[in-house]
Amino acid sequence: QVQLVESGGGLVQPGGSLRLSCAASGSIFRSNVLGWHRQAPGKERELVAVSTSGGVTQYADSVKGRFTISRDNAKYTVYLQMSSLMPEDTAIYYCYLQSLGMNYWGQGTQVTVSS
Repeated sequence: QVQLVESGGGLVQPGGSLRLSCAASGSIFRSNVLGWHRQAPGKERELVAVSTSGGVTQYADSVKGRFTISRDNAKYTVYLQMSSLMPEDTAIYYCYLQSLGMNYWGQGTQVTVSS
């Protein structure tokens, strides 16, 4: 069984920074995709950033240049460094793992950007 445990959400002022972490455990294939999606109130869940075990990354246009995804393959951990945060970044952020054709989600962590 695969588990994803997220941490690092919270309240931050516009222009501030936050770092999200997600640790995956269980039966995980070495070739995998780890990343983050988010869902704002009244909106559909959207991709924020993903990273493959081979080092390929992908970002949503709305976060390029502000967010950085990184990972520790040995620990099956993924990080999302968020800078220059804007109110429109407010959402629940979900950790995501794709392994052996299966998709797994974390429980979500709230990020609120407000003055």
